[in-house]
Amino acid sequence: MRIGIFGGTFDPPHLGHLILAAEARYQLRLDKLLFILTPDPPHKLDRKISAVTHRLDMLQAALDDEPAFELSRVELDRPGPHYAVDTMRLLREEYPEEKLIYLMGGDSLHELPINWHQPAEFLEVCDSVGVMRRPEDKIDLDSLEAKLPGLSAKVEFMNAPLLEIASRQIRRRAAEGRPYRLYLPPAVYKIIQEQELYQEHKTS
Repeated sequence: MRIGIFGGTFDPPHLGHLILAAEARYQLRLDKLLFILTPDPPHKLDRKISAVTHRLDMLQAALDDEPAFELSRVELDRPGPHYAVDTMRLLREEYPEEKLIYLMGGDSLHELPINWHQPAEFLEVCDSVGVMRRPEDKIDLDSLEAKLPGLSAKVEFMNAPLLEIASRQIRRRAAEGRPYRLYLPPAVYKIIQEQELYQEHKTS
């Protein structure tokens, strides 16, 4: 099996996440896709992030209708910090015979050799790295290969649709009382409304 690994804070999970996941599954020929909810991402320690219980409820609701998408608890059931290399090592133990394809954007690919924790070890434990590439991306794979030998042999590019949807945009819209319902799966929108998440305008 070819299993895609899609990590994030998912605060909140939106239609853009699901569309990208569906495109990754099709273009990279994935048998299934694991969504990895990161409780406390090391690169976002200075940002306010919603409680993991709320994000978990939203992500489970977002994935309910798609049997090929699964929620993995690999980062939820262990203390942080949660680095991708450690996550992939645990998934390798869980899926020793499967092909594990870690999904990332073109911007993360640029950062991988210099800013990721143990990038060489991370690359070694991945069978490949699926890069969701946007039309405007300029990726110098030769330069990245010089910084992280072996990278180019493991990169699989996919064309990501241009989607102007981002979690921070949805949070801002909710905080300002602007419309945001159609950016989300209905079940996720329902949770946000019931829990009054992001809706700072109601208390100001």
